[in-house]
Amino acid sequence: MSAVLDKAPLTAHTEGQRQPWAAVVQLARFEARKLLLCAPVLGTFALYVVWIVWRMPSTGNGFPALQDVDRATQTGPMLPALAVMLCANQAVLRSRRQDTDRHFGVLVLEPWRRTVAHVLSVVPVVALTALLVAAQFTWAVLEPGSVGSGSVNELLVGPLTVLLAGAVGVLLARLVRSPFAAPMLLVLAFFSTLFLGAVASGGEGSATRWLVPVVDGSSSTSLPSDLLGRPAAWHALYLLGLALTVALAAVLVNGGRTKTVAALLVVAIGLGTWGAVGQAGKVPKATITAREVATVTPEKVQSCERHGRATYCAYPEWMPRATTWANVTDHVQSLAGGTASREHLLVRQRVDARYGMDGDGAIQPSPVPYQVTVGTGWGGPRVPEFAAAVSAVLVLRTEKAAEQLCDGRMVTIMWLALNWQSDPLAELSKVRLDDSITGSALVLSPTDPMSMTAEQTTVVRELFKAGGTSVAPKVKAHWAELTTPKVTTARVAELLGVKAPAGADKCS
Repeated sequence: MSAVLDKAPLTAHTEGQRQPWAAVVQLARFEARKLLLCAPVLGTFALYVVWIVWRMPSTGNGFPALQDVDRATQTGPMLPALAVMLCANQAVLRSRRQDTDRHFGVLVLEPWRRTVAHVLSVVPVVALTALLVAAQFTWAVLEPGSVGSGSVNELLVGPLTVLLAGAVGVLLARLVRSPFAAPMLLVLAFFSTLFLGAVASGGEGSATRWLVPVVDGSSSTSLPSDLLGRPAAWHALYLLGLALTVALAAVLVNGGRTKTVAALLVVAIGLGTWGAVGQAGKVPKATITAREVATVTPEKVQSCERHGRATYCAYPEWMPRATTWANVTDHVQSLAGGTASREHLLVRQRVDARYGMDGDGAIQPSPVPYQVTVGTGWGGPRVPEFAAAVSAVLVLRTEKAAEQLCDGRMVTIMWLALNWQSDPLAELSKVRLDDSITGSALVLSPTDPMSMTAEQTTVVRELFKAGGTSVAPKVKAHWAELTTPKVTTARVAELLGVKAPAGADKCS
């Protein structure tokens, strides 16, 4: 009987040694559940969800470009990433805090395998991040006004950032046994962000700007997806290689000095280095040439459609918006008089893409008669801005003529642009640089802004109060004089039947 008792423990011990990876998986599942339920992780993910719900309805004013949305998914996961780093670090140090380290010697798992389990416990949090990133991007895709195409490589940045943060937390716990190391690292990371942001602000092709997880350009203008020139695939490879390197280093320093771990570490370092070198390369010459063509001679790369009395030419990704632009153009042109109401317009989309994502180049007004510029943005203030551009061309014949405009024709332009809207005064505030409806201001348009005096603003407000039914026939009847150069604001007010303001036209 004693022989049987001696044999049973040996059998159990042998079977335990034969299945170490099963134990690793079980420990990883346990730690993953603890990590997901960690208060900082739960709190930051809750804030992340709230941030998505709050941000998405206003993305692109309801008309998002998907090549911008994919980059917008990268900043949200940074806060959960810091929480994951803290909680993963504290999970590894739990046994030290609870004084159970000395009991691990009787377990079947070597210390380095427990480190592997802690690294694997981060994977479900990464998957949750990927799910939220996908939800945010899908929200934008389902918007009726969305255009363009996103990049899977850009979408991977958020989850890979969380993976890297979790690996850093595990490595830090194996290097520094103090529970205060991770909080101190968080503080250091916060302050170093300012420095790293300055390092990452170099121009395209900079060897340092892509070393941080999230790199966004300074441009607020949406560009065609083939002109972005971002090394998104290289950057995703760099982050993956860096995360794997940190994770395997944590295993190595905790006793996992096996040939397999060493080989994997070499591969991870190679991947990270390969990605770092690739992402530091210059923008391809083909992309630079394509940017120049799209900026200087957009007609070579654009598609065109005819809607009503106007032709709309745009970069292929934006052609679905032609109908939306036509709705604005038709409303504005229907209020015009004379031959302008029947004039054939060419609405051409224009953007300065020569600087890529590193700057907003100004679009010069077109000197071509009856050509109107439309940008790549839409919704919100972009609608009255485009309407102002259409009405300016109907009154002045060219966008270029608006540069020196300083007379009563500005009243006609603004009335045409906004009177068809349900709330013209609200739209007036949107289109003015200072969001005002009184005094002088600059009126924004897709190209250079126009100047509007205080007297002109007063007349426009009075015309809105009078209502379109009474003003519209007068605009058509007096169209020739309303569009005559040097016509005064007072004369325009008199022709349209509202009180003439005191003071002469004087543009600042």
